[in-house]
Amino acid sequence: MNEAILKKYIPMTETIYYTLLAVISPRHGYAIMQYVSELTDSRITLGTGTLYTMVGRLVNDGIIENIPNEQGKKTYIITDVGMELLKIETKRIEKQLNDGRMVLGI
Repeated sequence: MNEAILKKYIPMTETIYYTLLAVISPRHGYAIMQYVSELTDSRITLGTGTLYTMVGRLVNDGIIENIPNEQGKKTYIITDVGMELLKIETKRIEKQLNDGRMVLGI
């Protein structure tokens, strides 16, 4: 994996992390916002400005891609690079959680 991409995305913001989880299946913008809200019990609510700025950056960096859709809506799906980043970040978060549990004794 490109070192510059790793440095740019690890550690990952929560909004990027949950957006990448959302686009494991093809979704358009509004569906991404709904999925993230549902998955996080409304803890994270993506606004359209935040979402589309982030999605543009993720597309430009090859983390997600725009795919054709019958309804004419821009639909996004994670790329292999994006999936690799998501797995790296999930392992990093898991390690962080385990360290916290060990130190706190919970």
